[in-house]
Amino acid sequence: MIEYSLKALTADELNFKVNPLKVSPDTKFEIKPFFSRQIRQANENPKINIVILECKIESTEESPKPFNLIARFVGVFEVENMNNDEDRRTFAINATETIFPYLRAAVTNLTADALINPLTLPVVSGSTLFPDDRGPNNYTLSFDPKTVN
Repeated sequence: MIEYSLKALTADELNFKVNPLKVSPDTKFEIKPFFSRQIRQANENPKINIVILECKIESTEESPKPFNLIARFVGVFEVENMNNDEDRRTFAINATETIFPYLRAAVTNLTADALINPLTLPVVSGSTLFPDDRGPNNYTLSFDPKTVN
């Protein structure tokens, strides 16, 4: 049975930028955060896994946003008994569930500190945040082949 523990967690990047838009006061914006996750294994110790969880909100010409936001957290986990793809999938989901509340709080705090209505991300389980994790027989994980020293 896979066992893991969080050894370190850092905010790698927290960035908020207001976009100057000329719109009427009653304009509604659709804010859809984009989430990404990378998992890497340290080459000096295969038990150490680095998980990078990121939330981005970016304005584009097709979909303008009143602000751009990036919040990226890096978690360092010690993992035991990760022997197959199902163990890797379980670890990816559990690591996401461990880091996501910190990412969620950072997004809320960044927007509140910018003196706008705080953006509160929904509470979600790790298995629903990324579509690849949703089905027990229908998933792919992109473990980065590059290792971290």
